[in-house]
Amino acid sequence: MNILVTGGLGYIGSHTCVELLNSNYNVVVIDNLYNSNTKTIENIKKITKKDLKFYLGDVKDKLLLQQIFNENKIDAVIHFAAYKAVGESVAKPLMYYDNNISSLITLLTVMDEYNCKKIVFSSSATVYKETKKLPLKENSDKFAYNPYGNTKLFGEKILEDLYNSDNNYSIAILRYFNPIGSHESGLIGENIFDIPNNLMPYILKVANKELDYLTIYGDNYETHDGTGIRDYIHVVDLAKGHINALEYIKDNTVIDYFNLGTGIGYSVLDVVKTFIKVNNIDIPYKIGKRRDGDIAVNYSDPSYAREKIGFYTTKNLEDMCKDSYKYVLVNKINN
Repeated sequence: MNILVTGGLGYIGSHTCVELLNSNYNVVVIDNLYNSNTKTIENIKKITKKDLKFYLGDVKDKLLLQQIFNENKIDAVIHFAAYKAVGESVAKPLMYYDNNISSLITLLTVMDEYNCKKIVFSSSATVYKETKKLPLKENSDKFAYNPYGNTKLFGEKILEDLYNSDNNYSIAILRYFNPIGSHESGLIGENIFDIPNNLMPYILKVANKELDYLTIYGDNYETHDGTGIRDYIHVVDLAKGHINALEYIKDNTVIDYFNLGTGIGYSVLDVVKTFIKVNNIDIPYKIGKRRDGDIAVNYSDPSYAREKIGFYTTKNLEDMCKDSYKYVLVNKINN
């Protein structure tokens, strides 16, 4: 099968390309390099010893998408190409709506034109309404609190309407929780350009001496150590979940939704202390005020994904922390 991966050189996209190639799929990538670079192509090839086809460009470019579909018999699409920073989406909502929604509509229009009706959609746990009814299940209440989350929720609605209009579509919607880690080789991982909002990129900036200390936002939550709890998942486990979803939609004309998480909640301090322990490095930190909108505890119930598509995670928090730092070390050496 020929799989088009939009945003395939990004953090989750690049790891998914590795798993696709390892599973003997033919991979075609389109990426505009907004948050990635072409060096990733060579590193994917080093890891897999296999080739992929790359197109430089934007998913909103309908002519380029038509060229890709003309030159390659695309059997299915995995759609990652989207802006993803919550804070930036609040500051620049029009940019997020234009990019994340317009690109999806353009992609689906071209897919329909070429009778390609299988898609795995990259969604997010940000579509869920804040609740004390945990763990979060696929049928938990939905409500997005920021433009980024809205673009994911609207994307899901667009796909639902499309499926309702044509039941020949096969659609898997994957709601990610908190991906961290990198490939065990250290060759691919998450590129961090600015001061990050997310925990692991922030820790890595401190580990790499780019920041003096980590700020932990709040230590008075009702949790075992006072810090917020989240469901962290290794990016390689997450990437493998896309293979499970792809296998599922190959054989079923359906629209379905899957939580991709571990079902285990780790606190901020759990992550920091584990990172210090497995990497034998000091991470100075200070306690700051709670951030507006942050909640105490959030984690998934991944049992439906286990039952329906055979999705299981294999990597623990120590693996996540060790592999995250490996990417920093390898890139220090290579640079």
